[in-house]
Amino acid sequence: MAQEQTPESTDLNELMLRRREELAELKKLGIEPYPYAFARDAFSTEIKESFRDDAPERTVAVAGRIMSLRRMGKASFCHIQDSHGRIQVYLRKDDIPGTYDAFRLLDIGDIIGVKGFVFRTRMGEISVHARELTLLSKSLRPLPIPKEKVDEQGNAVVFDPFSDKELRYRQRYVDLVVNPQVRDVFVKRAKIISTIRRVLDAKGYLEVETPVLQPQYGGAFARPFVTHHNALDVELYLRIADELYLKRLIVGGFDGVYEISKDFRNEGMDRSHNPEFTMLEVYVAYQDYRWMMELVEQLVSRVALELNGTMKVTLGGNAIDFTPPWTRISMFDAIAKYTGHQLRGSDEAALRAAAKALHVEVGPRDGAGKIIDEIFGEKVESHLIQPTFIMDYPVEMSPLAKKHRSEPGLVERFEAICNGQEMCNAFSELNDPLDQRARFEEQMRAKARGEDEVQPLDEDFLRALEYGMPPTAGLGIGIDRLTMLLTGAESIRDVIFFPQMKPEK
Repeated sequence: MAQEQTPESTDLNELMLRRREELAELKKLGIEPYPYAFARDAFSTEIKESFRDDAPERTVAVAGRIMSLRRMGKASFCHIQDSHGRIQVYLRKDDIPGTYDAFRLLDIGDIIGVKGFVFRTRMGEISVHARELTLLSKSLRPLPIPKEKVDEQGNAVVFDPFSDKELRYRQRYVDLVVNPQVRDVFVKRAKIISTIRRVLDAKGYLEVETPVLQPQYGGAFARPFVTHHNALDVELYLRIADELYLKRLIVGGFDGVYEISKDFRNEGMDRSHNPEFTMLEVYVAYQDYRWMMELVEQLVSRVALELNGTMKVTLGGNAIDFTPPWTRISMFDAIAKYTGHQLRGSDEAALRAAAKALHVEVGPRDGAGKIIDEIFGEKVESHLIQPTFIMDYPVEMSPLAKKHRSEPGLVERFEAICNGQEMCNAFSELNDPLDQRARFEEQMRAKARGEDEVQPLDEDFLRALEYGMPPTAGLGIGIDRLTMLLTGAESIRDVIFFPQMKPEK
């Protein structure tokens, strides 16, 4: 059956057909529409910032994508956009007689190279007067360029912006071209990662790589992606965390290791979850979770300062201050503060009663730890706007954390919460192999009761612990969520170049 054509698709097809006809004409004129290289030596922003009217004439070679066109017979103007910004180009037939006629075959979206001198037009705009024009790539599909007009008050008003979220995520390449502010988010993301590396490298910690394909997943509560290795004829798992391998390296004698890696969890998608995400995990021997809190404060405040020039940022209307020290409060004290329910020491029946009173839904198979987690997530997290360390979790929620040194039933664990969402998770790491085996076995019993997300028993990891692991502090920070916090992004998809999407129909 032939696909029905809408007026929009018909117009698009006609535009694409016209561009292919132009491509054929260019080739007839002997112009190569896709050459191999261009010797660029300058960028738009630097040219405009360094220009002086009384300076000697400067010749430049610039390249970029055409974003606007004004043809006027024997002279024309266009704006090209490079990786730094936009600059105007002035083209005159007398200056480029061999290629000016070909200029009529160019469109918005085409990529060109221009050699010429920098000058200021009579309208005051710093521009490049073209002496040579080279087509570098003919665009066969029209860009959805927003239209801009100036209103009576002199304000720029944008019409028809490329703002459809799904299209922007699917066609990030177009999003980056027509919405230049999107690029800034990803430049900041790269700066976050490079700053983290500098801080950790300066402390002498070793950046390492651990397996993505694992014979046994672990290190978090999550369902894995499963694949098959044909040569070995075994099932393998995409890692859900790096923790158990990094702790093996601490057993092996490293004092501090870290990894910035892709992890994968077979879970749903929402504003703060993507099945593929980036994690920083750090493990430091002979330290505990209180020491790790100070490292987190140093790390995040340094990143905020490098990124924004200040430790104070505004997120969603909230003024956030990352200046250390941050507030520290136990999980049970935070629940009591924001719900009025004191749950410390409560059994499962009392926890279910509290959840019911607070209108928090819990499943019939949920254990005590899961119920406490649901209450905290629904009734407390949203109140935590300033960076806050939530400490001392129930042992049921943390099978890899060391038991609390003074409070039975708890473990030495903290999460940093900011602007109502989790920023990181950290433990005094469990290094007692017998206790660890007992915790794994309890997880297996929970799985038998029907719980999906449990920590599977890992015999090789237990064997590593039996050789002896020193006291260790461990940390995990979600790079995507940290980027959301520090850039004010509303969705995790806004900070991932190519987020997971449903297949196109």
